[in-house]
Amino acid sequence: MLITLFVVSFLAATLLPGGSEALLVYDLSERPQWIVSLIVTASIGNSLGSLTSYCLGYLGAKKLSISQQNGRASQWIKRYGVYSLLLSWLPVVGDILCVAAGFYKLPIVMSTVLITIGKTCRYCIVAALFFMT
Repeated sequence: MLITLFVVSFLAATLLPGGSEALLVYDLSERPQWIVSLIVTASIGNSLGSLTSYCLGYLGAKKLSISQQNGRASQWIKRYGVYSLLLSWLPVVGDILCVAAGFYKLPIVMSTVLITIGKTCRYCIVAALFFMT
């Protein structure tokens, strides 16, 4: 159960579409007593997936197109710096933010912390909404 959630969460954070929130809700319905383990697992998997995107941006900086440098995510990175990564949980935009963060070579430690905070908050909200219904 946890391994599947980890893998799905990891893949959902890369440029591949995924439904880690739906799997989290399903897992919570099956084992609500595992709430902390499930949130931690999903958060770690999703954060590592986002760091993969960061690394792709970092390593591929020379090969990325000029148009990507002018996109919304790049504007956020230029304006708010590493703190824009608190929004890395957003669908589509969050993935691009992580790539842009690598492209602009934002500090990896602070990027990791802020990505993890954003991802964990999202899964906490999903879990809270599940238990409120």
